[in-house]
Amino acid sequence: MSSDEIKSDDNTYKATQSKLKKLTKALDDVAVELEVLRRGMKGNATRTEDTAKAIENADLDPKFVDMTYAVSNALDSTATQFRHLIEDAADGSAHALKVQRSHARLYGRLDEVRSGRSEKTPKPGFLAD
Repeated sequence: MSSDEIKSDDNTYKATQSKLKKLTKALDDVAVELEVLRRGMKGNATRTEDTAKAIENADLDPKFVDMTYAVSNALDSTATQFRHLIEDAADGSAHALKVQRSHARLYGRLDEVRSGRSEKTPKPGFLAD
């Protein structure tokens, strides 16, 4: 079974490591995609503000100028909120990586021992009272 074929209820060491790696990569990818969107939105906000100034200088009805400025402000404000999402995705990725490393440190050696044996070993919790 390849790492792409791991079932969601598979909680073996290798499956858990694979899931954590996929989660980290997905969060990193989302952060990159959100940054691309944020930059585009910020650029649209700037262009919309320039348009508002141009129609204001052209003596258009003030309500159209106000609406165009409102759109510019909304785009700018949304771009700012995207920055928070990007930071949250980056934080999530960092935490997932930390969990993956901790999991490897705590259970990696045990997995090596268990995987190297030809005899079956008890399931976790077998010796617990």
